[in-house]
Amino acid sequence: MRRGFRLHSTLSLGVALAALLGGCGGATKTVTVSSTPLTPQTSSTAQPSTTTSTQQAQTKTTPSTTNASPGTSTTRSAPEPAFTEGETKAEGTGGAAALVRAHGYTPNDTSQYHSDQALRVLVGTRTGSADGYGQQAFFFVNGRYLGTDTKLPSATVKVLGQADTEVTLGYQLYRKGDPLANPSGGEARVTFQLNNGKLVALQKIPPAASNTGLSRQ
Repeated sequence: MRRGFRLHSTLSLGVALAALLGGCGGATKTVTVSSTPLTPQTSSTAQPSTTTSTQQAQTKTTPSTTNASPGTSTTRSAPEPAFTEGETKAEGTGGAAALVRAHGYTPNDTSQYHSDQALRVLVGTRTGSADGYGQQAFFFVNGRYLGTDTKLPSATVKVLGQADTEVTLGYQLYRKGDPLANPSGGEARVTFQLNNGKLVALQKIPPAASNTGLSRQ
């Protein structure tokens, strides 16, 4: 009886173990099968994300281009000064100063010439001027001489501000009868801008002389 009982117990234990192992195997298969569809789901989720970022980039780019058009159109409508000249090489501050001297002017302050800008300026006073009056601003673009601010010199010219493609100059204004040392008409500010390789005055340049209004000398 004991032998039969042991045999029966052993068989029952074996069946139970087999059933347990079978259950574990089924669980493993269930995990494997359920994890398979995750790959295409991840891919399909990533695609809308890429499309959305592309649409956002296009949305940002379009207004920028649209906003730039009116500004460009307004700038190009300004007249190019008639005093600008053709290309002449003038590399570096030394080359710019030499060109100013060749035109009969002495540079006032060479530190005003910024080689890291596209549009550069150097103000000079007529060489031999005993009173220091008779000045012009000489413009350069990336190593070439572009021209002067005005066709005729002014009593004085000051550089009030400059950026990569813009330079703002200040002119003392005279009323008829004012001595050179005592202008009474205030100051005119004119911004010169580089536009497609050309120099453009964004404000009206005061006349060199006038019998009725204000002038630069």
